[in-house]
Amino acid sequence: MTQLIQSISEIRRSVKAFREKGLRIGLVPTMGALHEGHLSLVRQSLEETDRTFVSIFVNPTQFGPNEDLDAYPRTLEADMEALSRCGAHAAFVPSADEIYSRDSQTWVTVEGVARPLEGEYRPTHFRGVATIVLKLFNIVSPDAAYFGQKDYQQALVIARMVGDLNVPVEIRVCPIVREPDGLAMSSRNVYLSPSERQQALVLSRSLAAAEGMIRGGETGVERIETQMLRILRTAPDADVDYIAICDPRTLEAVKTVQGRVVALLAVRIGSTRLIDNRVIEP
Repeated sequence: MTQLIQSISEIRRSVKAFREKGLRIGLVPTMGALHEGHLSLVRQSLEETDRTFVSIFVNPTQFGPNEDLDAYPRTLEADMEALSRCGAHAAFVPSADEIYSRDSQTWVTVEGVARPLEGEYRPTHFRGVATIVLKLFNIVSPDAAYFGQKDYQQALVIARMVGDLNVPVEIRVCPIVREPDGLAMSSRNVYLSPSERQQALVLSRSLAAAEGMIRGGETGVERIETQMLRILRTAPDADVDYIAICDPRTLEAVKTVQGRVVALLAVRIGSTRLIDNRVIEP
């Protein structure tokens, strides 16, 4: 049975007891509404560490104005059942008041990789992400922390923060988990109507088209992005925020494919904003 921990002092006591036994600690930071993508991270941590902690916290500071903070799915009972089946040791489920003091004035801001793409469309998002992740690292002091590749830019931002601030934690980025039809698993998928759910398949199809073109020898990014956009526009309710083919380490846009790249996109299907990506080797 996965233990439910709600206070910082209690989780620190728990971690300290395991550390005194020489055990390796893993952390899986989440906002809850757990699906197979999250649980794959939990299982990876269970394989590589001695004790796995999962944080469940809908972090208000990474939501911008008019985003879905209030509507974000909260399914704690189902989450705890799923974590117990996996064998996670504990779930850290703090309140916002436990994490943020009312007069909090300190933020973690990452430049460079945080600026393009999501950084343009959600200007305060990564500030909130970096701040909460560093807080969790300071609270739990994990040896390793596990993130999904679906949030590709987020993983780069966190890795940059950890490197720049000399945080002693190993960042493990695990593969995207997809539905059988190719849709990347996301807590926000529950917002999609049946029609929108079918339309959402254009994201993975456009990425597959980009991969096929690159592996077929196409090097012109403009032609690849044009084909991706053509596929996305076959969904009547799709509104494209961005399509980008970038250097996988810096997220700088490339004009010609000369080596490994990452294709990323953000698309609104109706009122639901979805992101996806694919790392492509020519």
